[in-house]
Amino acid sequence: MDHRNCSDLQLLGMLVGAKTAEKLYRGTLTRLLIEAENGSGSEKLAAAIEIVRRSLHETLEHTPVLSSPQAVRDYLRLRLAGKEHEVFVAVFLDAQNRVLAVEELFRGTLTQTSVFPREIVKRALSFNAAAVLFAHNHPSGVAEPSRADEALTQTLKHTLALVDVKVLDHFIVGSDSAMSFAERGLL
Repeated sequence: MDHRNCSDLQLLGMLVGAKTAEKLYRGTLTRLLIEAENGSGSEKLAAAIEIVRRSLHETLEHTPVLSSPQAVRDYLRLRLAGKEHEVFVAVFLDAQNRVLAVEELFRGTLTQTSVFPREIVKRALSFNAAAVLFAHNHPSGVAEPSRADEALTQTLKHTLALVDVKVLDHFIVGSDSAMSFAERGLL
């Protein structure tokens, strides 16, 4: 059977059973993932999501992130989409752009997170990172940067340049997309 030709509901039915799939599916995969992440889905679905997250993380650990930008985007969406508060994450990279560590550095409220450049510099130096990717979510679901997001990114870029750490990108994760500052020319 070619699973690529199945509907979302059919795939979910194969994973958790047709009746359970009917109860869980609300018309979009994003909504389903959010509910599973918040514990209101089935255990099998939560386990499947964790397997996918780990697989993407493993891919990022063993290949340069720049050779797999879609894997980075997918990983960040799985990690951040659907959270009810803002979370700021850093992906620390070595000189070959392989993942050294992924850390949630700051947690905020529904609409904002306080980010401290000094703490990011300390973490980057502790990993001996050559580069870093940033990501944060927008609980509103809209993956568009605010002026504060743009200003923060520039501040972090200039601050980390002082210790020879390159900022390669900053992603904003919404409910169904992840916007890249680098792709938009904002970096």
